[in-house]
Amino acid sequence: MGILNVTPDSFSDGGQYNTIDKAIRHSRDMADGGADIIDIGGESTRPGAKTISANEEIDRVLPVIEAIVSEIQIPCSIDTRKSEVAEEACRAGAVMINDVSGLRHDGRIADVAAKYNAFLAVMHMLGTPETMQIDIHYIDLLRDITGFLNQAAEKAVQAGVAKEKIIIDPGIGFGKTVEHNFLILQKLDFFTNLGYPVLVGVSRKSFIGKSLDLPVEDRLEGSLAAAIYAALKGAAIIRVHDVLPTIRALKTIELIERAAQ
Repeated sequence: MGILNVTPDSFSDGGQYNTIDKAIRHSRDMADGGADIIDIGGESTRPGAKTISANEEIDRVLPVIEAIVSEIQIPCSIDTRKSEVAEEACRAGAVMINDVSGLRHDGRIADVAAKYNAFLAVMHMLGTPETMQIDIHYIDLLRDITGFLNQAAEKAVQAGVAKEKIIIDPGIGFGKTVEHNFLILQKLDFFTNLGYPVLVGVSRKSFIGKSLDLPVEDRLEGSLAAAIYAALKGAAIIRVHDVLPTIRALKTIELIERAAQ
């Protein structure tokens, strides 16, 4: 899953692709690099980010989705917490909704997914983007997150979303300490055992930067290592900024895994 942020303030690529031409060019590059789906976000969810209106978010993402669907013809996902945005995106051709709030911000997103027969990714986040890194506390990290994801998936099913259309995401970096993020990756089987495909987003995130003392632009190697580890532990979707290097790394691992077969 290639990341396309059409925002002015995302933590890694804010402002880089906030025109249609730039967004299309980058989407084509990611598609050529091997991306299976483009995840389009119009609202930053970095730590401390403030929410924007649904109308502003729609204005940012809709022209880009329409252009990608018609010009590149690669499946699109809409990264949003708002049902109004999800509705417009699906109407324009998006086939997946990626809700980082896990249906807590706007439960009607599940209704939209059911209406359009879209895939629905539900992610765990502690609090909101504004508050998630302020007071991080869990009773039992893995059980708390798996319990939340199970409840979110059940809520989606009750809204009419087919179980095979539901994807879960433990939310690396969303209300977790550096140690929490490494533990989630190490124990990823806690999530794959829930019976849903698991989406993992580790690309360029701060737990890599803090651990290796690196700025955002120098986190490729750490991102690749974490992505490969997640794939080997059973992650079905890897969400990344750097599509081609990740594809090459994963392809090499695949060839090693298949060598004796």
